[in-house]
Amino acid sequence: MKNSTIDENKVDELDELGGVKVVKKTRITENKNNPRKKKNKKGNWLENVFTVLFSLGTMGIIMVLFLLYGPYSGFREWLVTTAMTTMTHQYFATWFYDEETINYILDKNKVVESGESTDTSEITVGANTKVTEYKNEFERAILERDDKNDDYKIIEISGKTYDGYLVAVYDPSRIQAVVTDNLGVSGQYLTKMAKNHDALIAINGGGFDDPNFNSTGGSPLGITVCNGKYVTEKLYNGAGGIIGFTEENKLILSAKCTTAEAKKQGIRDAVTFGPFLIVNGKPSEVLGNGGWGSAPRTAIAQRKDGIVLFLVLNGRRGTKVGADMDDLIDILQDYGAYNAANLDGGTSSVLVVGDTIVNDPIDSTGAHKTRPISTGFIVTKDESDDSDHSVVADKLGE
Repeated sequence: MKNSTIDENKVDELDELGGVKVVKKTRITENKNNPRKKKNKKGNWLENVFTVLFSLGTMGIIMVLFLLYGPYSGFREWLVTTAMTTMTHQYFATWFYDEETINYILDKNKVVESGESTDTSEITVGANTKVTEYKNEFERAILERDDKNDDYKIIEISGKTYDGYLVAVYDPSRIQAVVTDNLGVSGQYLTKMAKNHDALIAINGGGFDDPNFNSTGGSPLGITVCNGKYVTEKLYNGAGGIIGFTEENKLILSAKCTTAEAKKQGIRDAVTFGPFLIVNGKPSEVLGNGGWGSAPRTAIAQRKDGIVLFLVLNGRRGTKVGADMDDLIDILQDYGAYNAANLDGGTSSVLVVGDTIVNDPIDSTGAHKTRPISTGFIVTKDESDDSDHSVVADKLGE
């Protein structure tokens, strides 16, 4: 054996077997410069790395399969409900589950609306204009107005999985629905809509048709009314329905409503979406996670004193994944909502002050940007108002 020696001091025993001497317990000491030993060490290192990576990969696959198909349904329900309410990423659910399973999960997780008609007689616009004593901190936050701004007040909102803004709009007569200039073709960014109408405040509105998950946002769902003009008059069978304001400046929520019925109710400005969250002070029943998952959200509500609430919540940032329907109901009830509805969410959720986006919209790729949409709600300027509202936007953006 080349480059090797037998250490005779370590030989313990010699046996004679058929005339052949066998060395037992003999220690062979290799030369330190033996290239075969180096090669074996390198091979063992690569083998160990491969073994570790293979083990980790196997464990990862087992964990993913356990989450997707194991006895714990929480992750499965979150994945399906969140994916199925996105515009372009429903395949995250359809890759792993068949239609029957998806429908079963969605049926377990949904918002059960009351079915009641909105009782606008309970709304008295301007009822709390001179209140100086407040029931709680939420009441104070709404009714205690900012200095030199009698139009609206912006309140920062924060929860475990979301943050964002609640806007109290004091004069509901100045709220209007707006629509993209390219109706039926493409949507517009909300900043452009707000600029076109010289708006103080703007939020995104209803949903829009997306037949192949590639919509440009140009075709609003259902009925759309702008300053008394019926812009779209489509049949809508989804959750919720018409979300709009009457000539008396009262928020009305009307499910399965036709154009004729909307006109009869005196609706002057409206979009279509849902679900309805609170009707006549009664919250909808939320089964499971509500079927909408957790995501950036926008909602609109009105208190009994006529004050309108715009709620825009961020999501898709680390642990701040967004809000579900229960979160919206809880926040709006805290601030006194009597009627409330969910508006389009996700990448569409935007709050504009002047010509500036003040929330943090994030699209499904993680980019910090919004998308063109079909409709929105704005707060118009008072002709006598010469305040610089850009200061508000700058302060919120700090």
